[in-house]
Amino acid sequence: MTPKTESEIAAMRESGRMLATVLTILRKKTTEGLSPQDMSAIAKQELKKLGGEPAFLGFHGYPDIICISVNNQVQHSIPNSIPFKEGDVVNYDFGVKYKGMVTDAGITVCVGDKFTPDTKRLITGTERALQDALTVVRAGVRIGDVSATIERTLRKYKLGIVRELVGHGVGHELHEDPEIPNYGHAGRGPVLKAGMTIAIEPITTLGGYDIYQARDGWTLLTQDGSWSAQFEHTILVTPTGCEVLTQL
Repeated sequence: MTPKTESEIAAMRESGRMLATVLTILRKKTTEGLSPQDMSAIAKQELKKLGGEPAFLGFHGYPDIICISVNNQVQHSIPNSIPFKEGDVVNYDFGVKYKGMVTDAGITVCVGDKFTPDTKRLITGTERALQDALTVVRAGVRIGDVSATIERTLRKYKLGIVRELVGHGVGHELHEDPEIPNYGHAGRGPVLKAGMTIAIEPITTLGGYDIYQARDGWTLLTQDGSWSAQFEHTILVTPTGCEVLTQL
């Protein structure tokens, strides 16, 4: 991946601000009785107000603007009309395009305040893995250093690590090189360079890592029925660390 120009980075900062704004609104509005389709409609309305374009709509034929995965759904889930129940775990994975530049981010929330010990471990551990990964990113670090950091944290929380879905470069396209697995060995893989923009996204389960695709051709689910979570940020690699582009 070639480093982004200053004007491209500026567009990604604005794209990321829009994305973070929408995810913040969705987090606040996630309540029992609303459905993924309701939340998709809110996301569409809010992004339009902000002046951004949805990056997911039409990507390889994807029919919605956002992926909303509930409980044992892992990723790429098309929003449906099934109302949320208290205690459900809901993942929002969203992408925004602005001036031709794309950012990608995700959060996982629990509906209501009835966390079980397992759902708390799932959400806390997955978010912690992302935060730990961000602390090791800087120019000169290898992808394997980031992957090994994520894996170490997820194993500490005793979470399953989905192997078929990985982080990735992002910017001109939704998915660019390099791939960033959520497991690996330090000191291996491509070297990060200042000006690169990448999306880091731990994707986890409370059980095994095997997943399968539903009949809709998009929704991915855990093979063992265990619940899943994902957290994701788009970041800019700098000489001394990273700048998170998808937070307010």
